[in-house]
Amino acid sequence: MAIRERTFRFAGAEDAEIAGFRWADDTVTPHAVLQVAHGMGEHARRYLAPLTPLIEAGWVVYADDHRGHGLTAASPEHYGDFGRNGAQLIVEDLRRLTSLARAEHPDLPLILLGHSLGSFFAQAFVFDHSHAIDGLVLSGTAAFGDRTDGPRRLDEVRLDGEAPRTPFDWLSRDPAEVDAYIADPLCGFSRKAGGDSGFGRLAARVRDPAEIGKIRKDLPIYIFVGDKDPINQDLALLQPLVGRYRDAGLSDVEVKVYPGGRHEMLNETNRAEVVADLTAWLERVAAG
Repeated sequence: MAIRERTFRFAGAEDAEIAGFRWADDTVTPHAVLQVAHGMGEHARRYLAPLTPLIEAGWVVYADDHRGHGLTAASPEHYGDFGRNGAQLIVEDLRRLTSLARAEHPDLPLILLGHSLGSFFAQAFVFDHSHAIDGLVLSGTAAFGDRTDGPRRLDEVRLDGEAPRTPFDWLSRDPAEVDAYIADPLCGFSRKAGGDSGFGRLAARVRDPAEIGKIRKDLPIYIFVGDKDPINQDLALLQPLVGRYRDAGLSDVEVKVYPGGRHEMLNETNRAEVVADLTAWLERVAAG
């Protein structure tokens, strides 16, 4: 394997210093770019292993560690601290990374993939920047802010009728992946309480029909989830998201639901199938 990692820093919104990553296989000619927005309580480097088949097939992958995460956080004490209005600023951080990737590969198609919390940032990104990308992928996603039963403790969710082995069994059916997440010092934290990080405004925005109506109608969108992902509440919170896109007239929205799958489909027991399906969609969109 000849995958090379480049780490770098770039100027995010309000001059914040954001940690960025670029992965490419030096032995193949690149033909497309994938930008990744990771989820809550994790970091960008977790995506290198599952996306290795894509990279070896000629995709260049860019990713960043969000504010309060990974190498962007000033110290472990800052994990989960998005800062003032951080949810809004991360959307601008993503745009700046998109511009950087475009500048380095001006002739290649670029697709944005957002997972979990990163998918909510990606949902907001396309309101103003749908012409900056060639496609959008949403993983482990839902209609942000739509739940009506109040917050649930994910570490207490009963899966397959059994009590969880660990507080993070909801991530994957693969015990090795769950244990790797628990062992990773850059994973496992939640958003810090207190302060105004802008999540309420983000939630209101991604439900606003006027905002959704700003997305270009021909933007290809691929949504893939597990039907046992507690984030989407047995798919009840997936349907409003898909419905809003279709009601807005978006003409290319594809949804893939994996029976029995939990939150991190890229790290699930059927990850090979998931990555193959994702690759097929990406190649179709990249080919135009």
